[in-house]
Amino acid sequence: MQSKKVTLLTDGKKSQNGGVQWSRSGKQIAFASTMRNGKDRDVYLMTPTDKTSMRIVSENEGGGWSIADWSANDTQLILGEQISVNESRIYALDLATRKKTLLLPVGNEKASYKAIGCSASGKELYVLTNRNDEYNRIAVYHLDSKKLDAAFPVKWEVDEAALSDDRKHIAYATNENGLSNVYYCTVDFKTNVALPKINGVATRLTWHPNSQSIGFTVSAHHTAGDVFEYDLATKKLTRWTTSETGFLAVDELRAPQLITWKSFDGKEISGFYYRAAAKFTGKRPVIIYIHGGPESQFRPVFIGRLNYYLNELGISICPNVRGSAGFGKTFLDLDNGLKREESVKDIGSLIDWVNVQPDLDGNRIMITGGSYGGYMTLATSCMYSDKIRCSLDVVGISHFKTFLLNTESYRRDLRRVEYGDERDPAIAAFFDKIAPMNNTSKIKKPLFIVQGFNDPRVPYTESVQMKNKIKEQGGVVWFLMPKDEGHAFAKKSNIDFQFYATVEFINKYLLNN
Repeated sequence: MQSKKVTLLTDGKKSQNGGVQWSRSGKQIAFASTMRNGKDRDVYLMTPTDKTSMRIVSENEGGGWSIADWSANDTQLILGEQISVNESRIYALDLATRKKTLLLPVGNEKASYKAIGCSASGKELYVLTNRNDEYNRIAVYHLDSKKLDAAFPVKWEVDEAALSDDRKHIAYATNENGLSNVYYCTVDFKTNVALPKINGVATRLTWHPNSQSIGFTVSAHHTAGDVFEYDLATKKLTRWTTSETGFLAVDELRAPQLITWKSFDGKEISGFYYRAAAKFTGKRPVIIYIHGGPESQFRPVFIGRLNYYLNELGISICPNVRGSAGFGKTFLDLDNGLKREESVKDIGSLIDWVNVQPDLDGNRIMITGGSYGGYMTLATSCMYSDKIRCSLDVVGISHFKTFLLNTESYRRDLRRVEYGDERDPAIAAFFDKIAPMNNTSKIKKPLFIVQGFNDPRVPYTESVQMKNKIKEQGGVVWFLMPKDEGHAFAKKSNIDFQFYATVEFINKYLLNN
């Protein structure tokens, strides 16, 4: 600390390292890394002041491993293994013997388990689980009896939870139709307190070391992400920061409206409708933005530069198609494997909804999204080309078979659970059938493809093969691929260029009457 020197602790090569957890004593850190072979995520220990002390304590198979907590006496680690978004396991790792013991699930049940942390005595483990439920709830696992108590009843999905340093309270945030509410309870669940409404989305719940206050970040349509603190004694909620928003008049931004529509099979789908600025009159053009993931959810947060589209160009509707998080585990699985195109049909039904709204122009619709949202953009461009004006694909998947073959190996098995296993002939044939790359002849409207050359998740080849195929067939395609970007643009010069190019594309193809 005296020298202010920065020291690289990991190998600095093409490996992924993270999930650092400090020991109770504060002398060691545990972290997960793919540095052994680039495929499997192992667990390492290290004394941070001594780089040479780094050592593997658990060689694991697969890329879904993480570290949740240390035991009370620093002799064990609590590990998590994600199989899919709806299936995961919890292990105890004995640091002396390096033996992993499965704690949850009990038996062969398929459920999600995420460790929150160990009790002060080390005899209990607090977890989030959707066992016997549609939603994740807080429950207690007793390490001695190997018994899991019934989950603490909460009406909504629990997004995240944090255990206080004195191990007496749990803070948690619920997902209530996209918005967050924050609560805290005692670890025996006899006391439960709701914090004041925040009218936004809360993340990064963190306890003060004195266990007397809870810190968290809030993002809302009019604030980019600010730090709040709730004091348990005074019951006062304090906002500590006011994020810079440039010259944007945030007070004039309209709160997004929760909307619902019926899909092709009668299922209700929802999303958030961000209205154009009040100065606009007449029917407004529409940008349908599709989130990535796919096991994610669009929530009513600050949308940054997209506010330019609201204030200067039109409106944006951000839907949560089937397969989105936040609506229960059954809904989350509705687009898996051979049901993939059913989520695309949800966008088709949204387009139909737009066409009957008095203030929206169904003749001027643009589809856009990134990563999995990029696949959805490409698939919608093929399936509903006659109903849209143009589309913008950002780092999208153009063929699930080539994507699974070329994505980073530590991600492959997790993605196969969601999309299907390309080694299965039936799945491979389905991938060939639905691949946007194999259906480019159906794309009749202009398409803008944006891709980072160094993307480890969706390799640049997914975009290049799509662009080449459309050009061969005489279609209109714009293409942008910086050589120094990955899965999301990080350099301001590239971010600016992408934005200006996108505005030019919108002016030319969406707004041009």
